[in-house]
Parts: sequence; C-alpha cells; structure tokens
Amino acid sequence: MKNKKLNRRDFLAATTAAGIAAGLTGAGLFAKVPEQKKVLYVWGGWMGHEPDKCRDIFVPWMREQGMDVTVSDTLDSYLDKELMDSLDLIVQIWTMGKISNEQEKALLETVKRGVGIAGWHGGLGDSFRNNVEYQFMVGGQWVAHPGGVIDYEVNITDHEDPITAGLKDFKMHSEQYYMHVDPNTKVLATTTFTGEHASWIDGCSMPVVWKKMYGKGRVFYSSLGHVAKDFEVPEALEIMKRGILWAAESKYAETEDLKRPVYEGAVKK
Repeated sequence: MKNKKLNRRDFLAATTAAGIAAGLTGAGLFAKVPEQKKVLYVWGGWMGHEPDKCRDIFVPWMREQGMDVTVSDTLDSYLDKELMDSLDLIVQIWTMGKISNEQEKALLETVKRGVGIAGWHGGLGDSFRNNVEYQFMVGGQWVAHPGGVIDYEVNITDHEDPITAGLKDFKMHSEQYYMHVDPNTKVLATTTFTGEHASWIDGCSMPVVWKKMYGKGRVFYSSLGHVAKDFEVPEALEIMKRGILWAAESKYAETEDLKRPVYEGAVKK
C-alpha cells in the first residue's frame, strides 16, 4: 500500500502534538501535567476582529484536546477568584475596550504566579490602550497597520522551537502589524515592511510571533488573525494552536530563559 500524501494542512496538524510533546519530553515534564487542563476563554471588545467566529474555531479544538474550557464574554471573570485559582491557561481575545483596575490586577497576578496566557492580533496586542502594565505582560502593543489589508510574507526565524519547527515562510493577505515590542521576548517569526505605505519604515523587520515570561507565567502572542478567515492559512492556525499548547504547560514546566534580542535572526531583504 502506498503511503498517503498529506496536504499542507494535514501535515501541520499531524505534527502539532508531536512537536509540543518533544519539547516537553526533553524536560521530563509529563508526570506533573494533569489529564485535563482548565482554560478560561475570554472574548469581546471590538467586534470587527470577529472574536465570536474565532471562538468557534478554537474552543471546540481545545475541547478536542481534552481541555476543560470556560467561555466568558465579560472581563468580570477575572474577579472570580475561585475560577482564576483553578486555571492552567487564559486565552483572551478582547480588542480595545477598557479594563478596571481590579480586573487588570487580578489578571496580572494570575499570570505572574504561573498561569499561562495566549492570544493573537488585537485581541491580546491591542486590548487596553491605557494599561501599560498589561502591555508589559503581553510584550508588545499594536500601533499601526500601514496600508490596511495587504499582501505580505511571514518569515520563520526560529526553526528549532517546537512552536515553529517544521514550518516554512508563508504569505498572508491581512493586516501587517507594526508594533512596539519588548526586547525581553523570544521572537519566532518576523515580517519585513516594504515602505509602500509608509516610506520611512522600508526594510523594517517586525516580530510577528513571540513567547515570553511574565513572572512565572508563560505568555504567547501572534499578530496574525485579523479576522477568522486568516486562520484558513494553515501555518497561521498551526502556530496559534502550538502556542496555546505551550502556554497551557506554564504551571508544570520549568521556567525558560526566553530573553532574546528582538531582531535576532530577522530576515534581511
């Protein structure tokens, strides 16, 4: 019998668990990990980023992975101490809006003590523009997307990390995020601006995917995912799935040294 040839999406899906498992097995971590991770998925804010449609992509998938997912459309969930104390992971997709001091404090303290957090695009990287400590946690803040929805390329700059291992550079037709980025991150993918829509940034290399620590908590971010259709690009979806799995191990994995120069390995055009 001939081996079935996998298409690009099937190949990436087949390597997801293997790649994450390899990264954990090497550290001898499986014995500590519970069978069912507890996740809080918080969605809302500006609806132009289709947080509801994205919810319908990722929540069923997380449940298929055996995760116990609580779905919430209110930031007051962060004030539920019993819930927050039970979590392994927070996935937040909440563009713009405002967060109260009490809500922010509860969120930050939860991540700082070891609960992972993951998100994408404006849902994590442009959530609360007045809250600089929140931005300190995320590791970056959106400031522009020159040209709006355009064609651009994403370049994988770390081919050894389990989140991007086996992936090749790929094309996007979406918003190319220009961000202010914390140098205290491990950048896994970048994009380079052409200058067509803002001449003064021609040739600028910008982080697209990174991971970092905030206290004891793992933080994963991808700027991909302007709308749900963006996740039809197999690599964009795969990166986010792997990032969620990585962040979900936060309480059970040894603290990683993720400090890297932002532009290390950036692709030069």
